[in-house]
Amino acid sequence: MKKIITISREFGAAGGEIGRAIAKKLNYEYYDKEIILQAARSSNIDMESIIRWDERVPINFGFAQSLFDFYNKPLNEKLFEIQRSIIREIGEKGKCVIVGRNANTVLKEFDNGLHVFLHADFHWRLQRMRGKMSDTPESKVGDKIRLIDKARKKYCFYYTNTEFGFADYYDVCLSTSSLGIETCEDIILKLAKDGE
Repeated sequence: MKKIITISREFGAAGGEIGRAIAKKLNYEYYDKEIILQAARSSNIDMESIIRWDERVPINFGFAQSLFDFYNKPLNEKLFEIQRSIIREIGEKGKCVIVGRNANTVLKEFDNGLHVFLHADFHWRLQRMRGKMSDTPESKVGDKIRLIDKARKKYCFYYTNTEFGFADYYDVCLSTSSLGIETCEDIILKLAKDGE
């Protein structure tokens, strides 16, 4: 039985929904942005800063990276280190589903882990998110999907030196638009229970 399940996902690919369903069926704890809130409570960083720097890289990423002083790290780097520490604590306890936050890389050396990447066709994600953002014009929903996907890719590369969505960094990659949400849940549950 896998004691740690991490789910990385494209925006709108139902990662949160699937993660919550898996956690409920396995009677595991579920974590996503809650990790950020825990990070805020355990540090002197205010909530506004936490929200502003969530899944973002420094503005000058790609330029003058050597200027970052290890002992005087920017706020977003301190936040990532706090998050990484909390993710590792959660991983040590086990029986958890963690969505996002580069948890697959943070916990890669932990035993009994299952690392999943969920992706989906852009149009499928657009239709799904339009249903959740009904007051937003379709073009703006599409822009948001692209913006968040791009931010996640940059964040992943900056902090883990890995490529977001690249199969080498996951145990399984599933397309929610091709397979359907329930089928993806069933596959993840079967993989999690293998070896019981």
